Amino acid sequence: MASRDETFHTYLLIGQSNMAGRGVIGPQDKEIHPRVFALNRYCEWAPAVDPIHFDKPIAGVGPGLTFGKIMAGLGSSTRIGLIPCAAGGSPITAWQPGCCWEQTNSMPYDNAVRRARLAMSQGVLRGILWHQGESDSYEQKADLYEDRLIALIKALRSDLGRRDVPFVVGTLGDFFVEHCPPARRVNEALERVPQRVERAACVTTSGLGHTGDQLHFSAEAAHELGTRYAAATMSLQQ
Repeated sequence: MASRDETFHTYLLIGQSNMAGRGVIGPQDKEIHPRVFALNRYCEWAPAVDPIHFDKPIAGVGPGLTFGKIMAGLGSSTRIGLIPCAAGGSPITAWQPGCCWEQTNSMPYDNAVRRARLAMSQGVLRGILWHQGESDSYEQKADLYEDRLIALIKALRSDLGRRDVPFVVGTLGDFFVEHCPPARRVNEALERVPQRVERAACVTTSGLGHTGDQLHFSAEAAHELGTRYAAATMSLQQ
């Protein structure tokens, strides 16, 4: 994959722990699809199996792998490259140039841009998936979330030179909103993104279950979330 290949479709996966994945890994999560790859911590392409993220040792099943397999099914000659860059626990303010997030000892925004550019030198960036907001579900932060997210989307598109790349966000789980009222305002902000940003979509996580902690999606829920992300992405690519 040294040269740029138009049939190699890459996707940037960003946000916090529910994008990284915390679901329990099962046999299906280790099944290799011959045309789905993930960019590992060493910036090498490898067959994608969960956990595809490596933000924390507890990384597990997230939406990315299911998403990638569905997107690979759109064409027999298409290869999918997943670019895992989520950082568990990160607030949206950590997703700015030059910012370090101490929990993962990483620079979320800078790492995402660097790794996406590497992938773009070998393939075509076809979408960005975002799931984040639990760390901003506080009274003093929730009302600032919408403008901060819009600014982030614009910055990423600009820095990657892809102002029209599809951008899909996902709402926070119902189970989280139930015990954290400010999360409702974050979800409302996420739902308004398509009204303010071209070629953007918001997928609902309504009805999805958690691991038992009322914070992280279960493996089953993560699989369904990946399916929803894929449907929304395809709608933007038409």
